[in-house]
Amino acid sequence: MLQQDRQLYIQVPHLDSAAANTALPVLYLLDGENHFHLLAAYIEYLSHWQVIPPMIVVGIISVDRVKDLTPTNSVLNFSGKVDSSYKTSGGNEPFLTFVQQELMPYVEAKYKTSAVKILAGHSFGGITTLNCLLTRPSLFDAYIAISPSLWFANKFVLHLTEKRLPQLALANQKLFYSVGNEDGSFRQDVVRFDRLIKKGRLKNLEHRYKEYPAESHMSEPIPAYYDALRFIYKDWKPDSVK
Repeated sequence: MLQQDRQLYIQVPHLDSAAANTALPVLYLLDGENHFHLLAAYIEYLSHWQVIPPMIVVGIISVDRVKDLTPTNSVLNFSGKVDSSYKTSGGNEPFLTFVQQELMPYVEAKYKTSAVKILAGHSFGGITTLNCLLTRPSLFDAYIAISPSLWFANKFVLHLTEKRLPQLALANQKLFYSVGNEDGSFRQDVVRFDRLIKKGRLKNLEHRYKEYPAESHMSEPIPAYYDALRFIYKDWKPDSVK
């Protein structure tokens, strides 16, 4: 699909013999080279103490991050200046097709997986997560967008939200999105997205928005990914106490 080899980080939980045949949810993580160890540690710890279920974590390693994680081509950076490092932008559609048609079947053939799938991303990974929700809403059961870069390409994903949200076909998906203490219009864009979600009154989308004013763009994933996991599994109980 992408005509290139892709590296993955995959964590599979160690289950006791009684649970060895349990089908596991899968969390697909963008920017795996940056956040895999953080998410994997959270999930290992929380599942060990039966706060969330055990799950498989698949960290997708970036080859050309700008290409994979942006929904359209734009060479303008956050400051509105031409940036040659953005010249390959706009490859989100084939990247998501790769996730759907190649990566997911590979993981599901190799491991015992349940039907539950989560997509998580930060910054450009955040707009990829939202773009996937808006264009392929049934592909995942839960979406996590940490500080999505909604400024990109003249607020492309914000405009897409306005267009797609009213007729979005949802089936009880969950969405967690957040923002830190970021400069310029970054926070205002996420607040605007939050208003669109709330205005939409989508019955089949449970959502939570959270701000982290004490965190920078790069420190925010540490508390935000934890809170996202707790939100998605807030009603989960282990079989022993159901």
